[in-house]
Amino acid sequence: MGFAFFLKGLVIGFSIAAPVGPIGVLCIRRTLAQGRFIGFITGIGAATADAAYGCIAAFGLTAISSFLVGQRSWLGILGGIFLCYLGVRTFAARPPQRAEAPATNGPLMACLSAFALTMTNPATILSFAAVFAGLGLVGKPHYAAAATLVLGVFVGSAMWWLILSGVAGLFRRGADERVLRTVNRLSGAVIFAFGLYALVAQLL
Repeated sequence: MGFAFFLKGLVIGFSIAAPVGPIGVLCIRRTLAQGRFIGFITGIGAATADAAYGCIAAFGLTAISSFLVGQRSWLGILGGIFLCYLGVRTFAARPPQRAEAPATNGPLMACLSAFALTMTNPATILSFAAVFAGLGLVGKPHYAAAATLVLGVFVGSAMWWLILSGVAGLFRRGADERVLRTVNRLSGAVIFAFGLYALVAQLL
């Protein structure tokens, strides 16, 4: 029974993480600029946020879930502003020199920024609420089963980020300064567009 819940969580975590959005773009860009580890740690920040929302749904914390759903407009606005800021910063960033250790995004900041972006994404809140409700995984939980489910969500999400950062890392060796500058500008523009879309969606 416990393994079945873990597998369900694994599929849920992987499926929700896999669609390429702003965190995916950020993971790829940081992997190319700073290496697989920073790219993966960026994904771990998102996986931690996924696990947090998994906890809210799996443990039947309906008051918290209702509050977050009720505040999704404000969360969307905050997330949109953060994405726009991050997009501009990424667009203007200078590619790091290979001989230097990049100081712009250490592991902690890489993780925290991805965590904050995922937590303020209304789509993440609604996705977990819909998936857990559709699978009948809400209500009065068995706490051991709920914990196993949440662990599966985290592992499934982390698996996706490990794959994405690993694949992106394969292209890092051939990425010279010109390529990295282009990546910065493209990813910055895409991240900014995601932020602008989030703002327009919540304000209109």
